[in-house]
Amino acid sequence: MDKELGKILIIDDDEDVLLAAKMLLKKHAKEVLIEKNPKKIPFLLNNDAYDLILLDMNFSKDITSGKEGFYWLEQILDKDPQAVVIMITAFGDVEMAVQALKAGATDFVLKPWQNEKLIATLNSAAKLKASYKEVSQLKQTSKVLQESSNYAFKDIIGNSHQIKEVFKIIDKVASTDANVLILGENGTGKELIARAIHQKSLRKDNVFIGVDMGAITESLFESELFGHKKGSFTDAKEDRAGRFEVANNGSLFLDEIGNLSMPLQSKLLTAIQRREVTRIGSNQAVTIDIRLICATNMPIYDMVGDNEFRQDLLYRINTVEIHLPPLRERSEDIGLLAEHFLQLYNNKYRKNIKKLAASTIKKLEKYSWPGNIRELQHAIERAIIMTDSDVLNPEDFFFLAQKPDTNNSVEADNFNLDDVEKNVIQKAVNKHHGNISKAAKDLGLTRASLYRRLEKYGL
Repeated sequence: MDKELGKILIIDDDEDVLLAAKMLLKKHAKEVLIEKNPKKIPFLLNNDAYDLILLDMNFSKDITSGKEGFYWLEQILDKDPQAVVIMITAFGDVEMAVQALKAGATDFVLKPWQNEKLIATLNSAAKLKASYKEVSQLKQTSKVLQESSNYAFKDIIGNSHQIKEVFKIIDKVASTDANVLILGENGTGKELIARAIHQKSLRKDNVFIGVDMGAITESLFESELFGHKKGSFTDAKEDRAGRFEVANNGSLFLDEIGNLSMPLQSKLLTAIQRREVTRIGSNQAVTIDIRLICATNMPIYDMVGDNEFRQDLLYRINTVEIHLPPLRERSEDIGLLAEHFLQLYNNKYRKNIKKLAASTIKKLEKYSWPGNIRELQHAIERAIIMTDSDVLNPEDFFFLAQKPDTNNSVEADNFNLDDVEKNVIQKAVNKHHGNISKAAKDLGLTRASLYRRLEKYGL
C-alpha cells in the first residue's frame, strides 16, 4: 500500500484517541508520531518537519473554549506558515472549528470520527501540502535562476583544434551523469562549458545552478549550499532552500572549488557521498539528485600533494576532466571572438562600428591575453566606447601594450607593501623560469598561496 500521507504528527491529551488514530493511520502514512503534551510542540517542530499535523482543539486545562487549540495553532503557523493543520474537535464545537479555519487551519475532523471520512480528509490535506512544497520550490528555483542568468554570452565560439577537442569531450560526457571537473585559467570560459554540458544532457529541461565557491564565506557556506530554517540564526528570517535543493533533478556547477578550506571540503564531500543535505536548524535530511560539474583555476593535483585539497573529494568530482586551453594557445579563435564582442557591444551601446581592421586582429593575435577571453571582451568593450571611428584600429587598443619589465626593482622610496610583494613574487618566478613549485619554496609559500597572489597581482 502506498504511504501517500507522509509524516503525520498528532497532538491530543486523550491517550485513547492517540492510539486509535495511530493504529488507523500507520497503514496510510510513512510515519505517525503522537504526543499528549502540547507544550512539546515547539521542540517537535524545531527538530523535524511534518506533512500533516492533527491538533486537538481542547486540552485538559480548558476543555470547552478551544483557546488552547487556537493558541497552539497560532504557534505552529508562526513557526511554519505552510504547515497543514487539521483540527480535532467534538461534534458540538463545529462553529469553533469554522473559526479555526479562518485562523489558518486547513480542515477539521469530528470525534468520534468515521475512518473513511478521516482518511479522505487527510488525503485532501496531503495534496494541499504537496502543492505548497511545489510552489515553494518553484519560487526558490525562479529566484536563483534570476540571480544566475546574467552571463556574458551563451555560445562557445571557436574553430581551433584545441576547442574542437573540448567539444568532442562534451559530446561524449554530456549524456551521462558522470561528474565533470573543468580545469583552466581565469577567463577561459569554464562556466560556458558547464552550461554546454547541461544543455546537451538528459537534464536539459531542468535547472542549471551555478555557485561561485570562492565568493562564499566560511560562515555562509552551509546556508548557501544546504539551506536553513527560519530562526536558525540571526538573519534567517524565512525558510530557504540551499543550492543543492534548488538544483534537484538538474545540474549544479561549483566554480572555483579549489578555494574551499579543508573543513568546507569535508562538508561538501559528505553531501556528495550521501546524496542528501540537511538545512541549518533542521534534523531532516533532504535527498538530492543532481549532475555535479566543478571547475577551478588552481593546481588542484599539486594541492592534493600539499594536503590542501582532499584526495577523496577530488576522486568524487573528476570522473571526467576537461582542460580548457588559455586564449594564447588558440590565437586563431581571437578574430571570431572579437567579432562576436563587436556585435554584442554595438547593440549594447547603440553604435555602428562596422568591423575590426585586419591590422587590429593581427595585434590582438600577438598579445598574450593573461586574462584570456574575459580580458578580450573588456578590451573590445572599452575600444567601442572610446573610438570615434566606425572601424576598430590598432590605436584603439593602445592600452594592450606589453607590460613593462617587472624585473626592475621597485623604486627605493616606494614603500607600498603590495608593490613590494608583487615585485618580489615576480623576481622569484623569473628566477625559476616560471617553475611555481620552486618559486613558492623560495618565498616560503605553498603553491596554492602563490597562485592566489599571482592572480591578485595579474602576474
